[in-house]
Amino acid sequence: MRFVIVTGLSGAGKTAALKMLEDAHYFCVDNLPIALLEKFASLMPEIHGEDVQNVALGIDARSGRALGELEVVLDRMKDSGYDFQILFMDAEDKVLVKRYKETRRSHPLARSGRVDDGIRLEREKMEFLRKRADYIIDTSRLLTRELRQEIEKIFVKNEKFHNMMISVLSFGFKYGIPVDADLVFDVRFLPNPYYVDELRPQTGLDESVFNFVMDNEVARSFADKLEDMISFLIPNYVSEGKTSLVIAIGCTGGKHRSVTIARELYGRLTKNTEYGFRLEHRDVEKDRLLKK
Repeated sequence: MRFVIVTGLSGAGKTAALKMLEDAHYFCVDNLPIALLEKFASLMPEIHGEDVQNVALGIDARSGRALGELEVVLDRMKDSGYDFQILFMDAEDKVLVKRYKETRRSHPLARSGRVDDGIRLEREKMEFLRKRADYIIDTSRLLTRELRQEIEKIFVKNEKFHNMMISVLSFGFKYGIPVDADLVFDVRFLPNPYYVDELRPQTGLDESVFNFVMDNEVARSFADKLEDMISFLIPNYVSEGKTSLVIAIGCTGGKHRSVTIARELYGRLTKNTEYGFRLEHRDVEKDRLLKK
């Protein structure tokens, strides 16, 4: 039987993760009082059977002052031989604030204060759980289907998982540099398909544009050097506790060269199955939409 404690910051996706585990036939309990945690664990052998193969338990800041006792309880459970894993759901502060504004909900620790004050206080209270976590999923840039894929990868397919989600993002400088970019690369030095009449209306998603850009020694050499540097950086970011990385690649309009290089880099990086990867083209359709 697999015993998973699902926790993390309010608004980061804990409830969604529990629902996804329930869909995967986990027996799920949310917001169980800390005082009952050991008793619940002791009953697991009795409920294990054809109907209950795995269990997921949700714990968060709603536990109040009892949350301070959780670390002692977890240590005691480890000493008693209970085998459990901790999944910590996280997200950037600005993303959490935006989600609360969109849903018009109040933060459980904010009381009558500001949401960002509640988030800051919650981070402090939950830090010991984040340090103990076996898995950390940062949902700042994850779509619901991508979160489901990560949950299934870890808790259904039992695949190897590293706490790092890497986004390769193409963009156009004329629309602004992505505010969430960790690394920004300018590929405006490459030959521009915009000046080829038959390629101008196409994008880097079309093979003719992709081949035009990559059929160039400078582009191939740049892709080699970029892959080498990113492959070097990723494990070093992981060792420092970073859980998400946004690699932004820009050209003038975000339609041809940046899309091509983003595709090329994504194809190379995804050969490494230890990390999660996603590819996004922010501005690839901007020109067409603006003309409309």
